[in-house]
Amino acid sequence: MDGIHDLGGIEGFGPVPVKTGDAGFRDIADWEKRMYALSKSNLAPGITIDWFRHGIERMVPAEYLGFSYFNKWCTTYLMLMIDDGVISMAEVRRGQVDAPGPMPQPLMVDDVLRINRKADARFETDAHAGPAFATGDVVRTLRRMPSGHTRLPRYARDRQGTVLAHHGSHALPDEGAKGRHIGEHLYSVVFTGTELWGPATNPHDSVTLDLWESYLVPA
Repeated sequence: MDGIHDLGGIEGFGPVPVKTGDAGFRDIADWEKRMYALSKSNLAPGITIDWFRHGIERMVPAEYLGFSYFNKWCTTYLMLMIDDGVISMAEVRRGQVDAPGPMPQPLMVDDVLRINRKADARFETDAHAGPAFATGDVVRTLRRMPSGHTRLPRYARDRQGTVLAHHGSHALPDEGAKGRHIGEHLYSVVFTGTELWGPATNPHDSVTLDLWESYLVPA
């Protein structure tokens, strides 16, 4: 969907601060670390990464711009948990959940590390047809403005690029946000900076995006 969350190519927000290593995580507040830890638990059954991202996209624009990174996570998880019936608005306002039974024991750091070591999250799917494009093909992205979730950025619509790699068939995010697991071929496509942002851009700059087949047509 088109919204303020899609900031690529929009001027006026200044440079993006970049931190290396784990220093950035050490600098954040304790509640932000807690939010990250909670996100690794089963807060709301059925949440997919695409539904979570679309939840953030649906935030009120002024709140999206004013909230910190993990504040957006917290707000979105609250919405998803209410939407899934895990908690109610009354419980949110009261700041206390009416637990139906004994509360589960909290996970310790060693427990989370053990679970993560065994995790094997995969999004590959069986392809129902062969890929439409191959490495080296010149393609153009669609000029569409979907009202739902998409991983095609606004700044990269109706732009010409070159296929760098084919990654097989993966779950299409547009459908994943609707709760449907539908596979589609996925490609890495490189665009020159001048193609995306005009002749004033450094000619040595380029942007590489992972894009699904339905986003693309032959150039």
